Amino acid sequence: MNYISKHMMETVSNAVLDFINWLDRYGETSQDHQDFYAGNFSRRAKELYYRRPIIGKLAVLPMVFCEAFVPRARALFHTRMRLPIADAHYAMGFALLFMVTKNEQYYEKAVHFLEVLKQTRCLGYTHYAWGYPFDWQTRGGIVKAGTPLITTTPYCYEAFDYVYQIDGRQEWLDIMYSISEHVLNDYGDQPFGNEATSCTYTPLGEEGVVNASAYRSFLLTKAWKEFNKEIYWETAERNLNFVLQTQKKDGSWPYAVDGVRDFIDHFHTCFVLKALAKIDNIIDHQRTKEAIRRGVQFYLSNLFDAKNLPIPFARAPRLLIYKRELYDYAECLNLATLLGQYFPGLGEIRKCVLEDLLRRWRKPDGSFRSRRLLLGWDNVPMHRWGQAMIFRSLCLILYSEGSKKVL
Repeated sequence: MNYISKHMMETVSNAVLDFINWLDRYGETSQDHQDFYAGNFSRRAKELYYRRPIIGKLAVLPMVFCEAFVPRARALFHTRMRLPIADAHYAMGFALLFMVTKNEQYYEKAVHFLEVLKQTRCLGYTHYAWGYPFDWQTRGGIVKAGTPLITTTPYCYEAFDYVYQIDGRQEWLDIMYSISEHVLNDYGDQPFGNEATSCTYTPLGEEGVVNASAYRSFLLTKAWKEFNKEIYWETAERNLNFVLQTQKKDGSWPYAVDGVRDFIDHFHTCFVLKALAKIDNIIDHQRTKEAIRRGVQFYLSNLFDAKNLPIPFARAPRLLIYKRELYDYAECLNLATLLGQYFPGLGEIRKCVLEDLLRRWRKPDGSFRSRRLLLGWDNVPMHRWGQAMIFRSLCLILYSEGSKKVL
């Protein structure tokens, strides 16, 4: 693995400390990536776009224009929100910092975000689960606020697990068990191929999304090891088989296998590879190793430019209104830190991405730019759309490099 220089690690450390100070000042709510489509009018415009694309394009044009050229206008469409997936990333980040430094303030911060997660769980469900605090218009209909999402809940499980590994508190373990039962019982499974099933995105439906099954497979595999319930692994293995069977010959994964959403993008590719890497770390699975190898090969060849910087899509679903995404940087750094020791190309990529992040994306106030637009930058800080994720990724780098001396 290509290790990061001492000078670069000091810069990472300073960036983390500056970010923590910014977070204290800015607060734990923020605007969000979905703000332009979270209100009633804009949500209906998006619905029209899905039903009647030609007319719908005219309806969503004002939101697209604002997103591309006036990103601060998102505050006119929706108020600041607290997003559970961001709180989970902050909890993990502070837990990692505590493990490096043994500074009690970081442990207390991690616990604080777990307490917040306890309060923001989805109501109406027996077990702990999390989703979005806004109505989300999708191609298949509206996902109401407070509906559990399999792409959010596993991060919350990890957050409780991170802190449990520190303090061994029974309450955290009980919540992890509750999450495991929710993930096992509240999502549907659609048969796909040989001994494989695709899990639903929510308890209400929508199967076929590859990263959704990857998330569920990872969480249930981890829960199987933690709680020794065979049904967890039996279900996880079927979802894992779905992920392995949907990998293309070139090593890529489409977002979904519904014949419509076949785009291949950066951070969803990272989501799938991260889940497989974590599963393989638990069970040492040969087919998973081979899928990771092929997936990383595609990733390095198709989702970076000549400067070794992340590009949003290998196959885009539409005309793009931006050039680069902070979320891609965060997930790239996560994946490269997880797998860099096995794939030298990821180590080289991590150096380039980290250097560019700290040089061009870091803002004077301690936060990070959200997007590189066609013209200029989107500088609106959004906890769910990159800020929390980049914080956790930098904390993971400090933890993996054993950087106690520079914090």
